[in-house]
Amino acid sequence: MLLVKGLIVYYGVAQALKGIALGLKEGQIVSLIGANGAGKTTTLRTISGLIKPTKGSIEFMGENLAGASTEKIVKKGIIHVPEGRRVFPAMTVLENLEMGGFTCSLDGSKKTLQGVYELFPRLKERAKQKAGTLSGGEQQMLAIGRGLMAQPKCLLLDEPSMGLAPIIVEEIFQRIAILNREMKIPFLLVEQNAVAALEIAHHGYVLETGRIVLEGDSASLAKNDLVKKAYLGLRKN
Repeated sequence: MLLVKGLIVYYGVAQALKGIALGLKEGQIVSLIGANGAGKTTTLRTISGLIKPTKGSIEFMGENLAGASTEKIVKKGIIHVPEGRRVFPAMTVLENLEMGGFTCSLDGSKKTLQGVYELFPRLKERAKQKAGTLSGGEQQMLAIGRGLMAQPKCLLLDEPSMGLAPIIVEEIFQRIAILNREMKIPFLLVEQNAVAALEIAHHGYVLETGRIVLEGDSASLAKNDLVKKAYLGLRKN
């Protein structure tokens, strides 16, 4: 479904991505884990067209979208929920959600909105509340809900656990698993919280300084000594 090959990205003279290759199949959750500065966010921003690659291909449903405009990529069904939520603080919850569905038909948006409210009941309760007054967890729900309003074929999700209490992180990840299981939405999930990410992902990649250094099914990665030591806070007995 999504196949990235040989992706190279520079920021000026600094090389951020050094030949990234990864894949996401229909119905999968794929996790991209790594430390700060590894290139995780750059990978998502390049896939969504916010950064133009120097080299490489980004194939989505058989079409190479490398270098395409963000507008075209969104219309193809790749939706990016950015790091830090990025809600419109002065707009209401409902207005934020409606912004997410601006590329869709009115009837389709109304149906999707009801689905978002069922998934995140607190958003319905706070529909008329300004987004900037929501808690961090509620803003993350809103950011995901806004992405869903675009009726994605693939959702890029950047650091959904950032700055949230563990109980809220658990709730958010439960909702991601439900979306994947019941609605078959594929996710490319960027996370520093490797434990939470690998628990719900089918496949994973470990990114270090712009390179993929490990990949495999999530269960295997969770048992890998390097991953345990560096990302799961565990050491070999």
